[in-house]
Amino acid sequence: MLFSTPPVTTDDHRVIGEIDAFRTDLRFSLREPRRWRGQLRRNLRARAIRGSNSIEGYDVSLDDAVALLEGDEPLDADQLTTLEIIGYRNALTYVQQLAGDPHFCLDESLIRSLHFMMLGHDLGKSPGQYRRGQIFVHDEENASIVYEGPPATAVPDLMRELTATLADDGATPVLVRAAMAHLNLVMIHPFRDGNGRMARALQTLVLARDGILAPEFSSIEEWLGRNTQAYYDILAGTGAGSWQPERDTGAWIRFNLRAHHMQAQTVLRRIDEASRMYAVLDEILAAARLPERAAFPLYDALIGLRVRRSVYEREAGIEPGTAARDLRFLVEHGLLRPVGETRSRTYVGTDRLREIRNAIAATRKPLTEPYPR
Repeated sequence: MLFSTPPVTTDDHRVIGEIDAFRTDLRFSLREPRRWRGQLRRNLRARAIRGSNSIEGYDVSLDDAVALLEGDEPLDADQLTTLEIIGYRNALTYVQQLAGDPHFCLDESLIRSLHFMMLGHDLGKSPGQYRRGQIFVHDEENASIVYEGPPATAVPDLMRELTATLADDGATPVLVRAAMAHLNLVMIHPFRDGNGRMARALQTLVLARDGILAPEFSSIEEWLGRNTQAYYDILAGTGAGSWQPERDTGAWIRFNLRAHHMQAQTVLRRIDEASRMYAVLDEILAAARLPERAAFPLYDALIGLRVRRSVYEREAGIEPGTAARDLRFLVEHGLLRPVGETRSRTYVGTDRLREIRNAIAATRKPLTEPYPR
């Protein structure tokens, strides 16, 4: 027996309708050819990877999340954190590839394969294998046990039941189905480690298969990473310390719907701000008689990223010498500032760029609460 899907209330249906409207807006926005769309996608994926791993204590800067996503060396992350981020990146990349696969089959083998991708760098954690003993979730800060999973002997049957329910779409809204997949996997706790990340990746996969948006636009992992304590609290309240699948899951569903609502608003706001930022940058570059392609590094600097020459080369499709010359011109025009020696040099935005970012941010409207009561 798994945790059951609760009745979807009138309020829930209203929120789902609003989320669907946001997703439709996102889909149409993404159809328009925009130079910054690739950077937006990249940054959303990096934020999702960063958010999901931060919940488990593997904290990286957005700079390093972007670097590791692109296969570059991190600027600050240690080796263990780097391996954890790369493993999760690989799993999410596979999720992205599966989203449009006509031969896709969500079964136990897929879940175990994704788990191996995440933790294959540490064979001591038995990646891809179900746990063989009892498992406890500890609150390290208070030195207490906050959750005890079902017996290891029950895990294979529970996982078969879970994958069977995922194969049966039914009439349940996909946002609810994905949230229940997340909840049941994290409560079954089938693996020795990595259960939270696996549950969040599974939720993203179920959403991506819906076909409305690419995984990076469907995921709530960034939002969960920014609201870790609330995430822990709702899981603790739903599970109540042990495997009790008869418990009500309505609060968990509302928590997830709120996360989707808030994340969709955030992404739409970023799309609007990216468009406005590029418009300002194009004016600056035209006035300085600099090439349009220089907007790529300036946009990254505007949102607070450290600019690497190698990344600029890749994004703009230019030679190293051309990239070096462009960056030198941007420094001379007071738009970028170099940091570090030549070999490891990066560039950051100057006060002029910060003023642009602050002016655009000052016009932001507050996000709307979907459950105001």
